Amino acid sequence: MVAQQRRIALGVDTGGTYTDAVVYDEDARAILAKAKSPTTHDDLSIGISGAIDAALDSADIDPAAVRMVALSTTLATNALVEGTGRPACLVTIGFEEGALDRGGLREAVGPDAVVAVDGGHTSHGDQVAPLDLDALADEIDAVADLVDAFAVTAQFATRNAEHELAARDLIRERTGKPVTCSHHLSARLNGPKRGVTALLNSRLIALIDELVATTGSILEERGIDAPMMIVRGNGSLVSTDFVRDRPVETILSGPAASLVGAAHLAAADDAVISDIGGTTTDIAVVRDGLPEFSPDGASVGGHRTMVEAVMMHTYGLGGDSEVALIDRAVGAQLEIGPRRVVPLSLLADRAGAVVHSVLQRQLDSDLPGAWDGVFLEPTARIHNAKLDRFEQEVVDALGDELLPADRVIRSSLQERAIRRLVGRAVIRMSAFTPTDASHVLGRQATNDVEAARLGAELFARRRDRFGRAIAEESRTTTAAEIISTVVVDTLVRRSAEALLDAALVRDGLPAEASTSALVAAAIDGTTRSARVVAGLGVPLIGLGAPAGTYYPAIGELLGCAVEVPEHAGVANAIGAVVAKVRVRAEIMVTCPRRGVYRIHSGTDPETAWERPEARDRAKALATEAVTQAAIEAGAVDFEIETTWTEKVIDVEGRPMFVEGTATAIASGRPNLD
Repeated sequence: MVAQQRRIALGVDTGGTYTDAVVYDEDARAILAKAKSPTTHDDLSIGISGAIDAALDSADIDPAAVRMVALSTTLATNALVEGTGRPACLVTIGFEEGALDRGGLREAVGPDAVVAVDGGHTSHGDQVAPLDLDALADEIDAVADLVDAFAVTAQFATRNAEHELAARDLIRERTGKPVTCSHHLSARLNGPKRGVTALLNSRLIALIDELVATTGSILEERGIDAPMMIVRGNGSLVSTDFVRDRPVETILSGPAASLVGAAHLAAADDAVISDIGGTTTDIAVVRDGLPEFSPDGASVGGHRTMVEAVMMHTYGLGGDSEVALIDRAVGAQLEIGPRRVVPLSLLADRAGAVVHSVLQRQLDSDLPGAWDGVFLEPTARIHNAKLDRFEQEVVDALGDELLPADRVIRSSLQERAIRRLVGRAVIRMSAFTPTDASHVLGRQATNDVEAARLGAELFARRRDRFGRAIAEESRTTTAAEIISTVVVDTLVRRSAEALLDAALVRDGLPAEASTSALVAAAIDGTTRSARVVAGLGVPLIGLGAPAGTYYPAIGELLGCAVEVPEHAGVANAIGAVVAKVRVRAEIMVTCPRRGVYRIHSGTDPETAWERPEARDRAKALATEAVTQAAIEAGAVDFEIETTWTEKVIDVEGRPMFVEGTATAIASGRPNLD
């Protein structure tokens, strides 16, 4: 093997189903090799090392030649969509009792613990009340054993962070657990919304830390001594050290990387880009070659955050989505997603004898069971899980084995317990999915086709509200093929609605129009007297491993051209290696009274007596902050752009300064020399 003189980068994307790797020549801007390996959730190292080794071997590259490793991931996004983050405690400082009802905070908290203490500051950074550290210490001691991390949000912490920092220090001292301060994630007002962002961040710290640590160990074992970067939700690269304390910024990392990768692979300036994976479909509209940034922050899993991200619409639709019969339906009316399950065809690749035997036993029974074709197995989290009575019964029945669900479930209360355990990733469920349906129809042949067929036959025997099988064999088509066609058609139809939804929102129209009766009739072509047309007016670029399976049919439904670029299946990993470092810093200036200007850059605000002086000081502080952030993020050569915006209102014919913001943005490529 010849030592390489070229600048080589390694891109790795850890998705819900597969881990991808690409070897990229920075100077030639060429992809030298790519590889895939199943994501192994209980031990990420297996999937990551499998993809990296296969890509390096295919490229015939000495691992020592790699100058940078860039990661993207859907782990954080999937955890929020599926509700499988780690338990955390939210600490609020200085907020009134009703604060939990604002900004979606109560919904985000869910069953997690909340601690509220006195303190906080005014909008100009002056203390409202002292921070009650004694009360905080008592409350923290009471919940410390129940949570893995803490989040702190204080009233007007972006104007004075003193109380958030003091609370952080006390919590770390008493528990040794990670603490997220809301002002580290956003410089904007709205404490409850910052609280949502900080809480979600706390739930993700262990997840992303595991990914970074695992990847780092794998690289070290292979002699790769290169800086490690990760893609954030805004499509920028930062060092893994930079993002370890703020993993929430990696929500939509995978989708953002796919956009960057799509821009690298395709030449369309105006397009709808859709990335379908095993768990989610992520859609963005590109206009004049640029995606739009979300003005209100990323929204994932029903939670609106303050994380800067590309405007991405994320839906729980993927090749591995759970397929369910709609309750009280007539015929084969199905729900697809949002939960991901392990496809039967994939499960059979590692446990074929068990899977085939169980599925055949269930088919041989005259009576179809509600849990036919469903398997359960414990995950690594089962040993540390806190369980109620019915959850414990399920876990005891399951033991350490892979078992069919009909051998575990004995009551409706246990059924609900299983759903909770799957939601917390304590146990893993395997069932019939669109991936299995595609195997039955011959559109995929990646995994065990026979297991997919048996699962389809079992699903076809399910009963509708009138007690009839939802799919029955005809003279030319098997029941398995009929139900598989319905599953794929349902995924295609739901995907078309999702794409229209994203396009309508981008055009300033209401999203609910995509599911209106008029649009539905246009897509389905059910009108005779009227001519109604609905679809996409720009090309559809399909990304992700299943894109070639589903997107041609989606394009036909929406009347648009479809492009699935070469290397589309690894677009996320490509986006990771070609992205740029981009960081920003904001410094706010307020005016508590005429002629007094407060410059908010940390704890105690600075004071200036002239507006130009305050503006120039804010711009200088923003430049200093963004320079430090760019270096910490992994950039060496970068450009800085600084802007100043201010809000001025008219009071009795005289202009009055309200506030101003100095924003500095640094951007550049990571150092590969």
